[in-house]
Order: sequence, then C-alpha cells, then structure tokens
Amino acid sequence: MPDPQYLMVGDGYRIATYSWGDDADPTVVVVHGFASSTKDNWVATGWVRDLTAAGFRVLALDQRGHGASDKPHEADAFDIRQLAGDVETMLDTYLVDEAFYVGYSLGARVGWEVMQDIAPRIPRAVLGGVPDGIPLARLDIGQVRALIADGTPVTDPVTQNYIRLADRVSGNDLRSLLAIAEGMRASRTVDPDPAHAPQQPVLFATGELDAVIEGSRALAAACPQGRFLEIPARHHFNAPGSRVFRAEAIAFLRDGLTA
Repeated sequence: MPDPQYLMVGDGYRIATYSWGDDADPTVVVVHGFASSTKDNWVATGWVRDLTAAGFRVLALDQRGHGASDKPHEADAFDIRQLAGDVETMLDTYLVDEAFYVGYSLGARVGWEVMQDIAPRIPRAVLGGVPDGIPLARLDIGQVRALIADGTPVTDPVTQNYIRLADRVSGNDLRSLLAIAEGMRASRTVDPDPAHAPQQPVLFATGELDAVIEGSRALAAACPQGRFLEIPARHHFNAPGSRVFRAEAIAFLRDGLTA
C-alpha cells in the first residue's frame, strides 16, 4: 500500500489518493463503498493487483469521511455532488483526461453521478452493489445516534452489519459515517434517475443474496448499454471479494480498449 498523496477539494477538505502502475497505461479509477477504504475494498481483495496485471494504471481515493481522508461530522459535507466532485478533482490533479470507473456500493452511486457530470471523460464503468434509491436507506440512523450518544446497543440486523463493517476497518469515525448517511438522505439528487441513465457501456454487478439486487437490475435495464452480472452466493458486504466479479469486471474493461 503506497503512502497517500493528498489533494485539497473545493470546500477545504484533504482527500487521500493513491496510484499504481505505469502512467502511460489506460487508467481505471476505483472508488470504495461506505465504511470501507481503498485498502479494504480494492487492495486487500486483489483488485489492484489484478487490474495492474491486466495492463491498467489504477487511481484511487479514500472518499471523504473514510480512510486517510478528512472526516467531517457535518451532514452538508456529504452531498452526492460533492463526492462526485472529489473524483473529478482527482482526475484533474493527476492530469488524466479519460479513465474507466469502478465503484462499489456508495462508490457505485457516486459513479452514476460522475458518468453524467463528466461523461466524455468516463467511457466505460463497472457499478457494483448500486442501490436504486437513497444510499444507506436501510441504515437505522436513530439507532446509530443512540449508540454514539450513550452506547445503546444496535438491534436492527442491517445496521448491525454496517457497524461491524465500520469496526473492522481501522480509523473509521462513527460520527463521520453517521454524517454521510444523513447527508445522502438530504441530497436533492440522491436517487438514481432511470430516465437520465448514463449512455456509456456499464456493467452492473450485484450479489445474488444482496437486498438491492432487483433495483440494480432495473438500473442496468434503464441504461442503453447496460449489462448485469449476478455475483453467485454473495451478499452486499462480501461481494467485492468475489473472483467472479473481479474477472468479469476486468474482462469488461479490457473490451473497452478495443471498442
């Protein structure tokens, strides 16, 4: 894992970024999910290793509120457009005119936005575990607030899974993660709009056991060049580690080099 290279985004936060591979190779930007990080989502699971072996340069960032990036506690720091803007700032800083995009969960929802905000720069993308509604809608915000305030145990099973994920990733700040969930719900453009779907080729990939699978499938159907991969025997929290997902995604990206 290389040391992070920091950049400043428009509202003054420091964002940790990482780079692997040869600058002359085609670039893939990878963006992790909620309560995860570049290291947890993409390095530990073999994505960076396999992407570089396939001839890609990889750029990554720890999304604000995650990893080595700044972790504000204010919900208004986490509008979906700000998260998408961080990706654009990273591309500008690294002088990358065009890149493929791979995102998982929250990173996939950000990717839906990025693909439209800077469409000419993102010719192809992989969106894994993307919800068709508000990101983190299944998180019980009230129970997380009570846990932070006085240690009241979380009883909602889905929220328990998110808390376990947050506890597993070193450096997570629960107050910042709560602010992300609140910010997502307050974002005016938070729901992916199938009527304004990305026009580029997109591979949607969601675990067979993931509760958001039908919504993800519907988003794939709304995209003129959308494809859908059902990741066998995986749920939302372990799909990034699937070899099937990784192999299919890399094959899809390589197809874009000859399209």
